[in-house]
Amino acid sequence: MLPHAASSVAVARKRLSSELVDSGVYESIVDDASVIVSELLSNALRHARPLPSGQVRVCWLRRGDILELEVSDGGAMTEPRRGPGTLSSLGGRGLGIVEALADGWGVRHEDGATTVWAVLRAPRSATGNGATAPAGAPAVVPDLADFPDLMDEPGDERREEARNGTARSRAYPA
Repeated sequence: MLPHAASSVAVARKRLSSELVDSGVYESIVDDASVIVSELLSNALRHARPLPSGQVRVCWLRRGDILELEVSDGGAMTEPRRGPGTLSSLGGRGLGIVEALADGWGVRHEDGATTVWAVLRAPRSATGNGATAPAGAPAVVPDLADFPDLMDEPGDERREEARNGTARSRAYPA
């Protein structure tokens, strides 16, 4: 949990980077994950209300070579979505950047919170010291079956909600 304040972006980046480097994740992946967390958290601070505690929740979880990043807030009047991000615009590029760096991202609504999440492949370096990934190393896409939201077709969540009252979720494969 972090304060709903701009200073939280640097705190989250530093904690995430430190933890990933210590676990031996490639530097390039650490950089991508840090940018993703920065964008998600910046969007939450700019566009959404804090959680009832007055804070935002930032979390990450490694499952094998998959890194899940999440930022939860108190929601906003609009749904988080990728903007046009034109060259002349002053904003609107955040989720486009997330989409470019992540293997997928999505939005989940539950218990009075909106969570924007992203997943990316985060293998450990062979030396375990966060070395740079070797040039020409093959990119491996995670098994997306582990992330059922990515497999949803637009509109499916409405039918599923009506059927069993579950939380709304939308995912965007990269």
